[in-house]
Amino acid sequence: MDTHRPPHVYLDDRRYFITAGTFRKKCLWNTKAKLQRLRFLLCEISGRYNIDLYAWIILPNHYHLLLRTSRGEELVKFFRKLHSDSASYLNRLEDAGSRRVWYQYWDRCIRNEKDFWVRFNYIHQNALKHGWAKKMEDYEFSTYKEYLDKNGPEWMGDCFTRYPILDFTTGEDNFQDEPSDSNFWE
Repeated sequence: MDTHRPPHVYLDDRRYFITAGTFRKKCLWNTKAKLQRLRFLLCEISGRYNIDLYAWIILPNHYHLLLRTSRGEELVKFFRKLHSDSASYLNRLEDAGSRRVWYQYWDRCIRNEKDFWVRFNYIHQNALKHGWAKKMEDYEFSTYKEYLDKNGPEWMGDCFTRYPILDFTTGEDNFQDEPSDSNFWE
């Protein structure tokens, strides 16, 4: 039995918090163009499998999603397609053969409204947590700016105040980051 493979729970009409990491936590999605392609694949494939994305962030070595699926069994197909297509793209781009890109993903059913909003906030603060941005609105590979533009800074501030992240860390988000130098996003 593979003790490193987390058990997955596939339930219908549920919200999930997802974390997925690259193999050996390497920063493989280390350019703006690569992150743009992964963002495109995430949005395109989630639509194909009727996955509602509430919030997400993509970082060079992991991502987080807050989503809803009407059919739990679609999640496994969604992740298989997302990880397969994105790995194929990256390996072709870098002439890396069939290198393993993704390690695994972890899922957690959202328990209640507070759990949803705390994880929503966690996702949007993740670029700061890992040193990829100094301000949340400067990091373009998340839904933060979308919510900020749609609902305004007062709404976002209220959300962070009402549902603070108090020592919220997950074992699966223990990534050793290689924060960018000043040329990373250029």
